[in-house]
Amino acid sequence: MKPIAALGLLTAAVALASCQTERAPRNDMPVAQRPAPTGVEGAWVDPNGIVSTFAAGTFTTRTTDTNQLLASGTYVNTSPTLVEINMTSLVRNTQSKVNCALVSQSQLNCTTAEGAQFSLARRV
Repeated sequence: MKPIAALGLLTAAVALASCQTERAPRNDMPVAQRPAPTGVEGAWVDPNGIVSTFAAGTFTTRTTDTNQLLASGTYVNTSPTLVEINMTSLVRNTQSKVNCALVSQSQLNCTTAEGAQFSLARRV
């Protein structure tokens, strides 16, 4: 390679390098985080994989495989940690009342009017 061509390439490389600025490390940028859930709003799952959803006073329960509606109804927060559900089972064609206690942000312990107990875990 001729010295003039090599000098030209070197000059071009230096010129390009001077155009680049050093990027600030990204670790000082805030990380967007999902707000911690409050109350019962959202999706909950029982040990059998049935998903119950609480949204703006409406309650539904669906299968996970076919998304078939099993039960629907309404709910009322009777305190920050207690919820009363009035629901209709579409499988049994019955109406029932269920009281649930929010024992943690990830666990809801429920008792039917007949005394049966079950727990739901918040779906992430």
